[in-house]
Amino acid sequence: MRVGIVILPDQRWAESRLRWQRADEWGFDHAWTYDHLGWRDLVDGPWFDAVPTLTAAATVTSRIRLGTLVASPNFRHPAHFARQVTALDDISDGRILLGLGAGGIGFDSAVLGGETLPPRQRVDRFAEFTELLDRILRGDGVTWRGDWFAAVDARGNPGCVQRPRVPFVLAANGPRSMRLAARYGQGWVTTGTGGDDLDAWWRGVAEATARLDKELAAAGRDPATLDRYLSLDAAPTFSLSSVDFFVEAVGRAADLGFTDVVTHWPRESSWYAGDEAVLERVATEVLPGLRDAG
Repeated sequence: MRVGIVILPDQRWAESRLRWQRADEWGFDHAWTYDHLGWRDLVDGPWFDAVPTLTAAATVTSRIRLGTLVASPNFRHPAHFARQVTALDDISDGRILLGLGAGGIGFDSAVLGGETLPPRQRVDRFAEFTELLDRILRGDGVTWRGDWFAAVDARGNPGCVQRPRVPFVLAANGPRSMRLAARYGQGWVTTGTGGDDLDAWWRGVAEATARLDKELAAAGRDPATLDRYLSLDAAPTFSLSSVDFFVEAVGRAADLGFTDVVTHWPRESSWYAGDEAVLERVATEVLPGLRDAG
């Protein structure tokens, strides 16, 4: 089991830099940040863009993989984003993981003054975004005119350090998005499908994995070729509420076939409120055992 951590882009770099460095030194397998223009009620506080944050993180770390959780078409265009991704992969020497999603409602979908799309149209746009981004990152001189995006001679040169391109980790809970993960993804990430209590949430996660298995079978894809990421903190209880709780959550995820889990750096209040001492104990006491078991 590999373990990742999300470091929200809500701190100035003088403080945030230390978190990325510690995640690297502690042995987390991957570290992520949210790719939003603003997120929920935290939009009223400090917030920084994901791309320069990951660029800076790449320069102060040496081993850990770095990624977006998740980038979306809400405010990104594949032609421009491909250039950013190529630069990130180059600066990090091939350590980028690209989390991609359909994009939700809220600040990101409203701040540019556009229409908030219903779920079906968001998935339509996500499919086109993913296909066009894949084409540009794999090739060069891509011309495209679709329902949602247009590109004329879009360039990906010199290409990614990772070949044929950076790995895509697609966020998906429904069948159509899962089909995208089966076609384009090197990984799949889920937040589950909700639930009023912890057991209900885990049942939703199990149902999501069963749906994914069906889509992979329909696509003729070997399930072993797709990494599976679970965002633990979509559950009703914060995964770092205690060391024992975290260990139990990792075990339940492993039983469902997940290869990776993702937690969040504890905050003082509000979302992901917790004690950094628990994080440090997980990093120093739990992670070494998971690495040895792997």
